[in-house]
Amino acid sequence: MTQIKNDTQTIDIGIGGMTCASCVARVEKALNKVPGVTSATVNLATETARISVDSADTTDARLRRAVRDAGYEPRSLEATQAAANNSSPWAGFAPVAFGLVLSAPLVLPMLGDLWGQHWMLPAWLQFALATPVQFILGARFYKAGWHALKAFTGNMDLLVSLGTTAGWLLSVWLWLTSSGHHAPHLYFEGSAVVITLVLLGKWLEARAKRQTTEAIRALHALRPDKAHWMGEDGEVDVPVDEILTSDLIVVRPGERFPLDGELVEGQTQVDESMLTGEPLPVSKTVGAQLTGGSINGDGRVLMRVTAVGHETVLSHIIRLVEDAQAAKAPIQRLVDKVAEVFVPVVLLVALITLAVWLFVGANFETALIHAVAVLVIACPCALGLATPVAIMAGTGVAAKHGILIKDAQALEMAHRVQTVAFDKTGTLTVGQPRLTQHVAAPGQDASTVLTWAASVQTGSEHPLARAVVSVAKAQGLNLTTPADLAAVSGRGVQATVDGRQLLLGSLRWLQQEGMDPALWAADVTALQAQGATVSALAERTATGVQGLLLMAFGDEPKAGAAQALKALRERGLKLVMISGDNQAAAEAMARRLGLRPEDGEVLADVLPGDKAAQVQQLREGGRIVAMVGDGVNDAPALAAADVGMAMGNGTDVAMHAAGITLMRGDVALVGAALDISARTVAKIRQNLFWAFAYNVAGIPLAALGYLNPVIAGGAMALSSVSVMSNALLLKRWKP
Repeated sequence: MTQIKNDTQTIDIGIGGMTCASCVARVEKALNKVPGVTSATVNLATETARISVDSADTTDARLRRAVRDAGYEPRSLEATQAAANNSSPWAGFAPVAFGLVLSAPLVLPMLGDLWGQHWMLPAWLQFALATPVQFILGARFYKAGWHALKAFTGNMDLLVSLGTTAGWLLSVWLWLTSSGHHAPHLYFEGSAVVITLVLLGKWLEARAKRQTTEAIRALHALRPDKAHWMGEDGEVDVPVDEILTSDLIVVRPGERFPLDGELVEGQTQVDESMLTGEPLPVSKTVGAQLTGGSINGDGRVLMRVTAVGHETVLSHIIRLVEDAQAAKAPIQRLVDKVAEVFVPVVLLVALITLAVWLFVGANFETALIHAVAVLVIACPCALGLATPVAIMAGTGVAAKHGILIKDAQALEMAHRVQTVAFDKTGTLTVGQPRLTQHVAAPGQDASTVLTWAASVQTGSEHPLARAVVSVAKAQGLNLTTPADLAAVSGRGVQATVDGRQLLLGSLRWLQQEGMDPALWAADVTALQAQGATVSALAERTATGVQGLLLMAFGDEPKAGAAQALKALRERGLKLVMISGDNQAAAEAMARRLGLRPEDGEVLADVLPGDKAAQVQQLREGGRIVAMVGDGVNDAPALAAADVGMAMGNGTDVAMHAAGITLMRGDVALVGAALDISARTVAKIRQNLFWAFAYNVAGIPLAALGYLNPVIAGGAMALSSVSVMSNALLLKRWKP
């Protein structure tokens, strides 16, 4: 059970026994009836339910009882995952093998007829072979079908059990009522083969399903079980679960980092490819952040643990991928509504088929066989699997390449994006600006005012502040701790240094406070024309605000950003860069990136709090907008967009503010995210088309007598397997 808010909880439950889209609808209906449940989403492919509750009285046990009362088996998530993670390719094949062995002799006479051979088995032998298949292997269908019948609903199991039982009973009746002069044609082979084929189809589905969850298993495998803990007695191997925050851990060359932490001794190269998709090792020195699951290079290092358990980056990533794979795409809701009425309609069609064939003069045997074929071919297995398996495959392969898709809605929406808005700093640029130039006001000592500027920004994590402090330290200036430090949102900071009331921030803010606009006018114009970001330091005195120091900062475009933007433009997308810089500076950087300010592709002088409003304006007219930012100060804008993409290293804010997180700061991943969205949605549509087309074509053919139950059973199993196989083609995708 995971606490989400003070008054809302989300509970995950594994569910066994679901076979089709109708089962999903039934379990969801049962869970939604439980008092305190606000929403329940059931996923056929993962065999799990995610329930949101707003009452402390709605316990896990009560929800499990509702699942059992609906006719299904509640399981622990661990048991469900263990079943899914069974690596043996032949796991669960024994019942299928038993059915194939018993059904094969029954099929031989059918094959013999093709070559003019009549190998009819004695009726008693057919009965002996078919009955164990019907009532031992088929017991699962009777059990689930009975629960559906009690709930006045239908599912695949009900169709299979009714159809095969009708065929078996007809065969027994023909055998017992036949005269001894000729052997009657019996249909034991139809019932036995249909059950065997359905079981074979289910086994193939389960095998394919294990492949769709490979991404999750691969991520879980990144976590070592042991860590080399530095205790009072030196280095000791202990289980990772016993490690606490601030513990010191030794990581040897070639080992995986067990948890997140900070490098405190040594240096190394780290392979983070499984987490970020970045193939090149990253150099790490003292003070660098280390991510659990990444691989240490050739250096023995000592790290201090900063996050354990569910707080690690790897745990967040696993949770995100699991959430995305368990989520239900908007298009799936339509499928669920269709499935809810599908089985009752099929039962009605089967009765009509029986009645019509009897009406036109067919004997009861022929009419019943055609009705059985309708029941067997109509099972909506493929319908229930079409969407979730494609989502599982798509999100899994995306995660492998450093694209974390938080929910199915973002996945389904991304391919429709028409406009992509980018934050500038840290997204399109390196995000590590340098202090390229500083100009002291007339009568001021350059070193003194630079010392004050750096002192005001001591301790700040803002990129511009770090740039100023870095230059001051390089010059050997002695910095002091500021007093009365206060941030002015979107404008700058003010503080007291050496008894002086200092203001540091944008020129516009300082001029609003009373600084002379003419001061540095020529310098500002020249610097902004070069694309520099300009800010200033001023002092508030009894006579007003006096300018002290003009500072110019420069940033560099990210490697490959211009090519990535060009590729997005070639896809027909409108591109926009949103920046807090002045118009001249923003346009200068935009041109370096290949953007066109003259076409409205630059929005400058935008305060952090106004980015969301700018995104909202871009959405006017019904355009679908994606916002790409660093996921921290861009959180409101990411939330305001139709699709938010956070560039970052997997921090909490980055992961939760956006529907999609790009684990590498590579602009090319934006196009890759749009591409995997398009391909996944295409697979969903293909699967749904074939699932619907199969039933639309198959039911009339069965009703008209063109399909016997055996062929119908084979076609039904084939439809589910084809949907799974089509979705698994996504695993070959590369950005």
